[in-house]
Amino acid sequence: MFPKKTVLSVAGILAATLLASACSSGDDAGGTAAGGPGSNQSATPASVSIEPADANGVSPTTPIVVKAANGKLTGVTVTNSKGKAVEGKIAADGLSWTNSEVLGYGGTYHVVAHAQSADGKPVEKAGDVVTVSPKKQANANLIPAPSAVKSTGVGVGQPIVFSFGTAVKDKAAVEKALTVESSPKQEGSWYWMDDKNVHYRPKEYWQAGTTLTVSAKIYGVDFGNGVFGAEDRTETYKVHDSWIAKADGSNEQMQIFHDGAMVKTMPISMGKDATPTHLGAHVISDKQANYTMDSCTYGVCPPDPKAYRSDEKYSQRISNDGEFVHENPNSVGQQGSSNVSHGCINLNAANAQWFFQNFGLGDVVEVANSGGPQLPVWDLYGDWSKSWTDWQKGSAL
Repeated sequence: MFPKKTVLSVAGILAATLLASACSSGDDAGGTAAGGPGSNQSATPASVSIEPADANGVSPTTPIVVKAANGKLTGVTVTNSKGKAVEGKIAADGLSWTNSEVLGYGGTYHVVAHAQSADGKPVEKAGDVVTVSPKKQANANLIPAPSAVKSTGVGVGQPIVFSFGTAVKDKAAVEKALTVESSPKQEGSWYWMDDKNVHYRPKEYWQAGTTLTVSAKIYGVDFGNGVFGAEDRTETYKVHDSWIAKADGSNEQMQIFHDGAMVKTMPISMGKDATPTHLGAHVISDKQANYTMDSCTYGVCPPDPKAYRSDEKYSQRISNDGEFVHENPNSVGQQGSSNVSHGCINLNAANAQWFFQNFGLGDVVEVANSGGPQLPVWDLYGDWSKSWTDWQKGSAL
């Protein structure tokens, strides 16, 4: 039996040995604790996505977007079928790339993207984006032609018209792409006259001096039935000072207002009972110093008693069914006393020339007490025949 002191010494040695062994666990294998410095566990690999992914029939205005996750993009190339690169840029954070160049119709675009994960491992992703091939492309034709009124401007009654030349099935989609910005600002709205033509007018006549910026951002817009917008268009119109004529069939007089002030009164002869002049606001759409008026142009031909053909001077069209303001020496005796025309507003030579010199496209002729029906909204510029509430109902939105 050992002495007590000797037993305690052996126990202490055993405890010290166990403690040292616990503190150095794993060292003999040459490893490290999980997740510590020098760990051989790899980082999460980077991934790349292409949007729209392997898409067919995409609108050319839909952007190609390349995105990286768990890493950053190091390079992206997009080329068309001819090998031409599409311009684009990687975002400052390296997480995305978007094309800055608009794509074309009927194109195949090959996308190759490279990215790198946090541990430097590269990743590559490739894909194709195919844009739609329209059956037909529609242009946004503007009326009046901006070139025709560049030097003169337009009158306060001028509607803005887009004529597409082909039927529009999805009117709402197209209308969303159309804008008219007025300075000073005025409330306005679109009205679809038919499947091909849409008009824009303000609630009230344009303010004199207004600038109108008209845009059709229709490229890539689906009109329906395989028709897509051909190209975007933006034009500017200037509204000149206000010229409004008020023609009254009850006294055969026409008062002329310039910027709200009456400046002249002239005797007139309007449409006779068989061919009365339409009521309401008319807008001048054309002016010719010499013009042959032929009722056959709107379907009234001999032997119809309403048919006519004559050469007239200082003629300004106010509707599309043969109504003009013009000189007529044959009715001078009736001007100021009776209405004898085929629907036109007749003037004597001096007044017709004065009117021709001062009035032009977009200026207004308001007709009252003619005995005729209201000018139809579809009759060229019958836009002002509708109340504002009814006009707004013609919008597709």
